[in-house]
Amino acid sequence: MDKNKKELSVISNLELYLCPDIRNIIKKLPDEFKLILEEIRLRINRPLMVFGRQKDYFVDINGCLTSTPINSYYVGKENIEKTLQFVSNYSIYSVEDELKNGYITIYGGHRIGIVGKVLVGSEGIKTLKDFSGLNIRVSREKLGISTKVIPYIFNSKGEFLNTLLVSPPQCGKTTLLRDIIRTVSEGVPQMNFRGLKVGVVDERSELGACFQGIPQNDLGPRTDILDCCPKAEGMIMLIRSMSPQVIATDEIGRTEDSIAIEEAMMAGIKLITTVHGRSLENILSKNIVGKLVRDGVFERIIFLSNSDGVGTMDSVVDGSNLAYLYRNKNYKSNRQVV
Repeated sequence: MDKNKKELSVISNLELYLCPDIRNIIKKLPDEFKLILEEIRLRINRPLMVFGRQKDYFVDINGCLTSTPINSYYVGKENIEKTLQFVSNYSIYSVEDELKNGYITIYGGHRIGIVGKVLVGSEGIKTLKDFSGLNIRVSREKLGISTKVIPYIFNSKGEFLNTLLVSPPQCGKTTLLRDIIRTVSEGVPQMNFRGLKVGVVDERSELGACFQGIPQNDLGPRTDILDCCPKAEGMIMLIRSMSPQVIATDEIGRTEDSIAIEEAMMAGIKLITTVHGRSLENILSKNIVGKLVRDGVFERIIFLSNSDGVGTMDSVVDGSNLAYLYRNKNYKSNRQVV
């Protein structure tokens, strides 16, 4: 199967979870847009919208994309309710635990974000009801996109280096992290990088995209996943139970994350994680992450953008002295060492 057919099959499989009216419209989208489709937005009494390559569009009943809502298909309550029936296999109660988090992960790793009325109990959020909107996020594996990054995150002895991926939202840091995990787990024999045991704390089911306990994404043969687990608790669990050589998680930033990272360092375990940010100056200004960077926890800091496509590597910084090891010719730094 060639690359385009594989990408189109991702959307075809996702369409099965949509209510018939929305499914028929999405089927009519131009193939060239399906290849870059990232989100399908359903909001009650609002136009159907899709998002791809940093632009959103309104959609009419014939699958035509427009920049204005005129003649767009308007989403009804029944569209959302029917779609949720398909997503939950006709049992919304069976996904109540996931509803507490505001999203459901379906087969293929696609994530359905959900909004509506929140029911709160003595222990916090109980569930959602009166659903008013869905954000259907398309999950796509990008195998091989870490090729440019890999030489920077291993040293000359083939040892993995603690790595922080930094990017603004929707610039591919999670997609890149996923492929780095797979590559580190598999190893790169031609570069003398042996495969390592990787423990993944997948708090939001975005990395492994587990469905009924089975990862939908390829994270490599030596990878163990804690799905839907808070990062700090998950890191401690992995340290104590799975003897990982590398721990991977997404979007750190809390005090408890820092404490867990310190425990991993003391155990001799390497780390790869991510944070939202746009520049070195920006991440140095963050309380928790800034301190970790100043303390030299991260041996490599990699800045990403989507300037040349999702997961573009803009620059690589040596964490020991904050010197640049690589800069994309289009990269504009806001560096200010403090």
